[in-house]
Amino acid sequence: MQIGIDSFAAKGQQEGSQSGNSDAASLNQLLDRIERADQVGLDVFGIGEHHRPEFLDSAPTLILAAAAARTRQIRLTSAVTVLSAADPVRVFQQFATLDLISNGRAELVVGRGSFTEAFPLFGLKLKDYDALFSEKLDLLLAIRDNEFVEWSGQFRPALNGEGIYPRPLQDPFPIWLGVGGTPQSFVRAGMLGLPLMVAVIGGETHRFRPLVDLYREAGRRSGYSPERLQVGLHSLGYVANTTAEAIQDYYPGYAETFTRIGRERGWPPVTKAHFDALIGKQGALLVGNPDEVAEKILRHSEALGGISRVTFQMDSAGLSHEKFMSSIELLGTRVKPLLR
Repeated sequence: MQIGIDSFAAKGQQEGSQSGNSDAASLNQLLDRIERADQVGLDVFGIGEHHRPEFLDSAPTLILAAAAARTRQIRLTSAVTVLSAADPVRVFQQFATLDLISNGRAELVVGRGSFTEAFPLFGLKLKDYDALFSEKLDLLLAIRDNEFVEWSGQFRPALNGEGIYPRPLQDPFPIWLGVGGTPQSFVRAGMLGLPLMVAVIGGETHRFRPLVDLYREAGRRSGYSPERLQVGLHSLGYVANTTAEAIQDYYPGYAETFTRIGRERGWPPVTKAHFDALIGKQGALLVGNPDEVAEKILRHSEALGGISRVTFQMDSAGLSHEKFMSSIELLGTRVKPLLR
């Protein structure tokens, strides 16, 4: 099982005297964290894409390219690319270039995104939410599989045999489909034979098993082998030396972030009882000491019928850079060996 980290390049992650650090300092600390993840043997680091004031990841390929120059082994991916609001030609060109820079370590996780700011920003309509993604995914896969592309659609000018360059080092270039809880998304990934990255940020992870089964059945019916139908799990999480320390570090920032987001989406405020349920045996959050977190990952894997990758999203808790670095160290030196 691969283990890694996803980041949204959140601003203001420092504590105490560091709280006034600039955006430039925050991005450089993020690059330090990616470099440390590589050094301790983590398998993958992902950068999200948002267009909100609290995040610095509106141009994720630039961050990943900078990270490629400072790392040697770790795979570098999006988490996720909001394909609905992007031009698939440019997305492919950017990640193909990243693949060349990193000597074949780039990947794409594409999805529709959980925030909607990109739609008005790029002149798109929310009513076309699914149609945009479906069409653009079709074009992206056509570009991956063909140097010269014949294609036409509703939302973008047609391609009439133009060549798309550069071509990536990896063939085929890895493209995962990032999904939330929509059954149609799981089925689509299976029918296309794409690896699946499931974002589970609340509730109980085992409840996603019927959706994962839909994915695997759709893939089987479409003629894909079980080995091709990989499942990854994207979870909120944080590891500290003790569970008490992990909770003390993580809960205050988590409660503040999700209470704030909840005001936008109509969710109730976060309570400690709710948090305690989420870090329990069945809950989605991977928060605790290394042994507990490793055991929980293995339980989640069994509950979902086997997963090949798990990524931790730690940005939501407002952790200091030092806390991030310590947790990365524990993930590489303590959690990963237990999963192997």
